[in-house]
Amino acid sequence: MIGLTKDRSAGEALAHIGLLARGLAVALAVAAPLAPAGASEGNSWANNAWANGNYVGSYTPPPAFDHSFARQWEANPPKGFPTLSPENIAALKEAIKRYADVVARGGWQPIPDAQLQPGASGSAVALLRQRLTMSGDLRDSDDYGTAFFDGSVERAVRRFQASNGLTPTGIVDKRTIAALNVSAAARLRQLKTNLTRLTEMARSLPKRYIVVNIPAAQIEAVENDKVVSRHAGVVGKTDRQTPILRSHIHELNFNPVWHLPPTVIQKDLIPNGRAMAAKGQDVLAKFGIDVYGGDGRKLDSTKINWGNASTAGLTFRQKPGPENPLGFVKINFHNSHSVYMHDTPSDRMFGRNFRAASSGCVRVQGIEHLAAWLMADQGWDEGRVLAMKKSGERLDVRLKKPMPLFFVYMTAWATEDGVIQFRRDLYQRDGVGETASAY
Repeated sequence: MIGLTKDRSAGEALAHIGLLARGLAVALAVAAPLAPAGASEGNSWANNAWANGNYVGSYTPPPAFDHSFARQWEANPPKGFPTLSPENIAALKEAIKRYADVVARGGWQPIPDAQLQPGASGSAVALLRQRLTMSGDLRDSDDYGTAFFDGSVERAVRRFQASNGLTPTGIVDKRTIAALNVSAAARLRQLKTNLTRLTEMARSLPKRYIVVNIPAAQIEAVENDKVVSRHAGVVGKTDRQTPILRSHIHELNFNPVWHLPPTVIQKDLIPNGRAMAAKGQDVLAKFGIDVYGGDGRKLDSTKINWGNASTAGLTFRQKPGPENPLGFVKINFHNSHSVYMHDTPSDRMFGRNFRAASSGCVRVQGIEHLAAWLMADQGWDEGRVLAMKKSGERLDVRLKKPMPLFFVYMTAWATEDGVIQFRRDLYQRDGVGETASAY
């Protein structure tokens, strides 16, 4: 669900051919499994474009970071390993042992609040090296005892960023510093808390399912413990939280009518209606929303009194079209929270790292892939799904076999390759305060 701030049309252009080539190189380097501490890096990291010039005397910083790449990376997360895989339980227990040892040794010192990038040197870089070594991101063999931000440190920063849900730029910006400065004790508590969550979920996972990890703002389609596709998502704001739930997807609505829910009516529509009415404007006409009384009859939008409390009890609907915030497809599942998954007419939010911006529903990047997978056994493919988008035809399709769906809250987990993953504690449910949600 979204408010009534009018979105610009989708499709902020990704950059020129040079950017795409560079983005592919970074994606190949970062999407590959990250080796555990002490393991060989293999070809994925050691042979990438930033692996040369590690020594102080020969180091050459890479070209300036292109923010278009960040948008591309955020909107197209690599498949990786399933968040809820039963294989992750043993890996998570090992991660707990590793962090318990770090805590027993006193944890790590905070990094000063100043941006660091390749070529930098000084005490802050020395602290950064220590911090990355303790978390296993900087290999012991790469640490030459210097206070210089060389190629090995840059690769370690990218590892850290990728495993903490941040765009792997190799630049230590404010968001990266905030993640680095979450204490080892807080991370240990998160790992233990999430072991309980994972153990409970992994007991009854079906062969095929969809999971929305709320803190990661990501959606996974999983089959036989393999990620078929992973999608960037937009989840609920901190004051309109996406709920934790278990359900089954039973229906898809193509080119749906949007029935504005009570939260959006009260918190978005009415305030916007009141503000626009003061300027002599009609919010309903502007966004193509129809209003109906209790008897089901359509009302004149110009006669709505936005200051009257009874207005909240009216019915508001927006027809299918380019301004409809549900986009061209809505995915339904039974729940008591009036939430659903849906497309969006604008994909700008998918290119951002912080994607808690909805009223509780979940927007899905590349939803056509997910829809085609859901209906594959009913003869649908992606071409047919996109044809529905192009035609604008209203159609409701019930799934012959409902798809298990999980909305989960996983902020820390480990995967079978030894990588320990953290995500911001978006709704502060881990009991570690604001420290793990401040980035």
